[in-house]
Amino acid sequence: MKSMLVRMAQSLIIILVSVWVLLSLLLYFFQPGFVYFPASKIVATPEAVDLSYEDIVLTTPDSVKIHGWYLPVKHPRATLLFLHGNGGNISHRLEKLSIYNQLGLAVFIIDYRGYGMSEGTPSEKGTYTDAKSAWEYLTKVKKIPQDRIIVYGESMGSAIATWLAEQVKPGALIIESAFTSIAAMGKHYYPYLPVKLLARIKYPTIRRIKNVQCPVLVIHSPQDEIVPYKQGMELYEVANEPKSFLTITGDHNSGFYESGDIYIKGWDQFILTHFDRTP
Repeated sequence: MKSMLVRMAQSLIIILVSVWVLLSLLLYFFQPGFVYFPASKIVATPEAVDLSYEDIVLTTPDSVKIHGWYLPVKHPRATLLFLHGNGGNISHRLEKLSIYNQLGLAVFIIDYRGYGMSEGTPSEKGTYTDAKSAWEYLTKVKKIPQDRIIVYGESMGSAIATWLAEQVKPGALIIESAFTSIAAMGKHYYPYLPVKLLARIKYPTIRRIKNVQCPVLVIHSPQDEIVPYKQGMELYEVANEPKSFLTITGDHNSGFYESGDIYIKGWDQFILTHFDRTP
């Protein structure tokens, strides 16, 4: 009986180790599938929410064509470079575009490579290249002064926005529902795997935000079911002054809507403080 129990224990250990190794290999080799969830179909345009826009197609330095929309306003308080999250495409952000338009912001929103009508396949390096190309379009083609541009990212887009704000010096950085790094997210969801070793995709937001030298607004909800609220707090704690934290309510994808005036007034106050008083 004792010998049988030993063999059963050994077999169980072998099975558990095999499953652990298999899961680790799957996470390592199929990592992009755990990070990027692009949608190719444009389900609507800004016209659906009564907004005028320009269709923009940019060619990146590595010869990938990316698509975006530029939404002008008369006498903009600032221009928002909108870097969206890891799912869907720009056509799934119309409600937000409407809010930012009502706040008096001109907006340029792009789809990363592999998303929407943009060519290519998403990658960490590629998303950085796409964001930098959008920045170059605003500053060199639209001739918008860089201190009048707010770089804004939601979720994964926050990591890309923070990277961009580290490379250039925008007028401000706003990050919403942001994670500290892919490794931290992996540890949150897969605590039993060596995610720090497995993470080929990095997006190390917490390391980069320390180098950002412009006003920062961090937005997060304690009810965020995807990115832990504490990660937003950690980013805020290491960011340089001047900085603000806006606590909203609701889940990861609809907190901006569920929060209503809290969300809108938070944005308005930040813009008032850092842009409306600029000569």
